Amino acid sequence: MSVAQDLEPVKDIIFPPGDIYSDEPPLESDLHLHQIILLLKCLELWWQDRNDYYAAGNLTIYYSQRQLKSEEFRGPDFFVVLGCERKPRKSWVVWQENGQYPNIIVELLSSSTKTTDKGLKKQIYQNIFRTPEYFWFDPNNLEFTGFHLVDGNYQPIEPNPQGWLWSQQLNLYLGVQDNKLRYFTPQGQLVPTPEELAQQEAQRADQAAQRAEQAAQRAEQAVQRAEQEKQRAERLAAKLRELNIDPDSL
Repeated sequence: MSVAQDLEPVKDIIFPPGDIYSDEPPLESDLHLHQIILLLKCLELWWQDRNDYYAAGNLTIYYSQRQLKSEEFRGPDFFVVLGCERKPRKSWVVWQENGQYPNIIVELLSSSTKTTDKGLKKQIYQNIFRTPEYFWFDPNNLEFTGFHLVDGNYQPIEPNPQGWLWSQQLNLYLGVQDNKLRYFTPQGQLVPTPEELAQQEAQRADQAAQRAEQAAQRAEQAVQRAEQEKQRAERLAAKLRELNIDPDSL
């Protein structure tokens, strides 16, 4: 449903301000916080050359001009909007963003939110947001499920043999590794964190340095062998001269 359709029954509406601060409750645990940060920083690194998306965590989405926030719903734990300007925002205000809703949403389940995440929020994301992909993940028991929008209704995304779920919106897999929700490339490679990438680059640099050192050692050994051969040749020539044989005539 578009913003215009949402407002159709209301006449002469006064648009509320678009510069609205987020109004989200505290996260359930450190696990939830670290998971949101992990999703954000991995995607930002993977898409570091892109400026046509917005990703955020625990941020309010204001989608109705008739009420700034619903008493039953505020913002997703993690969401990505494609085809928009990449810039800082205080919140995501749909009527200030050309009516755009998230392309993908991830909710992190907890004992206090899982009923809403699996019920009310899923209905809102399906029927109002029309968000193409919706995932939920429980950082405690590792429950992981995903849906994509088919003919206006969410249908489960079938896992691959590794148990990962394909996100057409991100062109990446999402899957659980080491008790965390991570991204994987279409080729099955883990999308690294900045720290993991730095470690990989450091390891590659160490390996390159080791290879260079080994090459230098081989070159030194070759020089030593050549010197030894030269010395043997000189000793042989000296012996031949002792026998009145000119080594140059041989």
